[in-house]
Amino acid sequence: MSSFAKLWAEIAPIGRAGSGGYLRFALTEPELTLRDWFRAQASTRDMTVTEDGNGNLFAWRGEPWAPGTVLTGSHFDSVPHGGGYDGPLGIVSAFLAIDKTPHDRKIGIAAFVEEEGGRFGVPCLGSRLLTGAMDPEKAAALTDRDGISFGEALGKQPKGQIAELANIKAVVELHIEQGIALQTPVGVASAIWPHGRWRMDFQGVGDHAGTTRMTDRRDPMLTFAFTVLAANKEARLSGAHATVGRVQVEPNATNAIPSLVRGWLDARAADTATLDKLVDEVVRKATERAGRDGTTLAVTPESVTAEVAFDVPLAERLSRVLGDAPILPTGAGHDAGVLSGHVPTAMLFVRNPTGVSHSPAEHASDADCEAGVEALATVLTDLS
Repeated sequence: MSSFAKLWAEIAPIGRAGSGGYLRFALTEPELTLRDWFRAQASTRDMTVTEDGNGNLFAWRGEPWAPGTVLTGSHFDSVPHGGGYDGPLGIVSAFLAIDKTPHDRKIGIAAFVEEEGGRFGVPCLGSRLLTGAMDPEKAAALTDRDGISFGEALGKQPKGQIAELANIKAVVELHIEQGIALQTPVGVASAIWPHGRWRMDFQGVGDHAGTTRMTDRRDPMLTFAFTVLAANKEARLSGAHATVGRVQVEPNATNAIPSLVRGWLDARAADTATLDKLVDEVVRKATERAGRDGTTLAVTPESVTAEVAFDVPLAERLSRVLGDAPILPTGAGHDAGVLSGHVPTAMLFVRNPTGVSHSPAEHASDADCEAGVEALATVLTDLS
């Protein structure tokens, strides 16, 4: 068994659900178990572990936040019933890569909290707090579906921006490819599409399903259904991506007309103008339909991330030291994207043979993961 396979086997069962996917929500038992595993791995390598007051964990070779340190790592949390590689691959690979680098190199490994936004609704929450992109009080007030706030789960008020981030020389996050573009085991990221999440509240009038005439109904489910189809059509026409993957209905009864339908639109595009046009057109059409249905629509942007262009000289350098590895963009958001506005940042992708992600079918071969470890070690040695 390879060194990667051995270490991967230690975390593979943690948080796995009956679906085969993972329920590793931020600061819940499975993710806390993985954080303990992180501390144990750091301890075996004589690395100092710190927490930044925002829920982000760090393991340091050398002094924490020392000037000139190169930072790597990723996140442990998952989307509901997601794959096991998205996030944890970057942390497992980081510990294995650091074993292959000279011992005098200043390297840190991060485990960022709530990258997926699967529990508290805001993706990359930990890195947003770290960089000052998220207000600590606002973050503390975010709640999960059980009404537990991020502040309660963290056990304190988040600290917010960490000035020592300025000491970091570069950030390199390794991640499974989320798509099917790579023809080689490892590639380098060029950019992240602009993307965001919009909550759409469709309000109508709840009533009896058996006694309310069809002509008298003000049914928000109709407006919602139209909006889902409109988002799909507009995304296809513009070459963008639009998804409605989460919905809440009140009162959520089979024999009752809904009074409220709440859905979340995830929209992404290759450039900001296309994204803005897509969202504006979906909202326009939904609003018009609401007028015909006798319903109302309120739209709330919950998180919007501008286009990220990773440091071009850094990406080109990584490509060269990895034997002209391909450079490609991605439509998925990452903590590296948030950090890129503050520190020279790059990403490495490990080939995903099916392209499937955020699903139990997400996979990378052990051989490609080993290649990813070697590539990350090479990069860390070169940069540090």
